[in-house]
Amino acid sequence: MTVGKNIEISKNIRNASVDDASRIAEILVFSKRKNYRRIFNDDIGSFVELQVYPLAKKYADRPELLNDTFVYDDEFVKGVIHIAGPEIKELYVEPFFENRGIGGKLIEFAKTKLNCYELWVLNENERAIKFYKQHGFHEANETRPVPEIPNSNVLETKMVRII
Repeated sequence: MTVGKNIEISKNIRNASVDDASRIAEILVFSKRKNYRRIFNDDIGSFVELQVYPLAKKYADRPELLNDTFVYDDEFVKGVIHIAGPEIKELYVEPFFENRGIGGKLIEFAKTKLNCYELWVLNENERAIKFYKQHGFHEANETRPVPEIPNSNVLETKMVRII
C-alpha cells in the first residue's frame, strides 16, 4: 500500500509504504544515534527511548504518518525524506551508505518535485549545515530550541533557499 502523494518520481525515489516501516525506523534510529548522541549527550534518549521496534510499529499501526514521506530505494531502502509543505522535516541516509549521493538525490527531489525551500538544522550539526549549503540553502537569522526535546539547551537554525 502506498501512502501520500502520487508524484512522478525519479528512478530510485518513491512514496514510502507500510512495508518500509522497519527500514525507515532502522535508518532514523541509527542515523540519529550516530549524529546526535555527541550533541545531546543523552544515552538514555539515544539507547533507551530511541528504539527501532516501537518506531516501526508506530508506522505500521498508523500508516498515515508516512504521508509525504519518500524513500530512496536502490535494491532496498537506503534513505528517507519527510516533507511538510515547503519544509524538509527529516532527511536521513543509512549510515553505511553515506557519501554516495543518496542524500543529494533526496534533497534535489524535494527541491525540484515538491518545491521545498526551508528546513531546520541543529546548530552543532556542522556536517549537515555544509551539506545543505552545497544544495543551495543558507542560514536565515532565525534560531529556536529543538521543539521535540523540551528543556534542551540545543538550538536549531532555519535554513532557506531562494526560489
